[in-house]
Amino acid sequence: MNSRNNQTLPFKIQSAATFADLYLKAYFAPANTLTGWSLEDRNPEIIDKLMPFFGWVYQDYFRVQTDGWENIPKTGKVLAIGSHNGGLASPDAVMMTYDWLREFGTERLSYAVMEPKVWLFNPGLGRLAAQVGAIHPYPELARAALRRGATVLIYPGGVRDVFRPYCLRNKIYFCGNKGFIKLALQEEVPIIPFISYGAHSTLIVLADIYPQLQQLHHLGMPWLWGIDPGVFPIYLGLPWGLAIGPLPNIPFPIRLHTRVCPPIVFERYGKDAARDREYVEQCYELVVNLMQEELNRLVREEE
Repeated sequence: MNSRNNQTLPFKIQSAATFADLYLKAYFAPANTLTGWSLEDRNPEIIDKLMPFFGWVYQDYFRVQTDGWENIPKTGKVLAIGSHNGGLASPDAVMMTYDWLREFGTERLSYAVMEPKVWLFNPGLGRLAAQVGAIHPYPELARAALRRGATVLIYPGGVRDVFRPYCLRNKIYFCGNKGFIKLALQEEVPIIPFISYGAHSTLIVLADIYPQLQQLHHLGMPWLWGIDPGVFPIYLGLPWGLAIGPLPNIPFPIRLHTRVCPPIVFERYGKDAARDREYVEQCYELVVNLMQEELNRLVREEE
């Protein structure tokens, strides 16, 4: 199914049509379904149908090079922590998800924490993503998934990370969010970092003017649709050219290099460790520094 021998034009057209059909079905699904609040939303049959489409995107559009998958244990729960890139399209996250499914199959449980506003701004995408394993960033959901022996992928930097300025493209940018550390300590699971090169060049973020708009909001300016976006980038990208705001984008066809890094194991685990603010801060700094070292190494290899 994922072989280059199958990547003929009719095959690509069929797989794109399948993706479009599944998206439309998700878009028109009842509003109270596929909300990402249930681990049962994940549907291996839907994932199998999507794999051919993302296979040719992986092979022909982004021409992905990947390595380090031997760092993931063959069984058991995994807490994967990623550095987010490339706007709402998040091509590195999508391609790593494809690689995971290609490596381990759809039956090995895997979930990814996704920004809740996706379900508000683009319900079709949100509901489709829920069927692939996207869940809300609610600690109890992630904890329940891990206790099922699943892999949980978290991007701690969220929308600020995915829309960080291009000048910060090679920087681990978690914005001080430490919830993933507490989760790892409570559930006694090592952290496996996911990093990538190239994805933040699939659009060029010039600046984030959210702080200025937030000041105007405090003075009385309402948010569009009443939703605080949390970020308001100015970027160059398809199809808009120059875009203002967290608009969906079509990524430039930039070659991606993704990498799974060695596990990070802390000295102590448990509820007491998770309640120790100083220790949580130390663990957070350790993860950020080790991931930055790995990203620096990947950048040197590519440049």
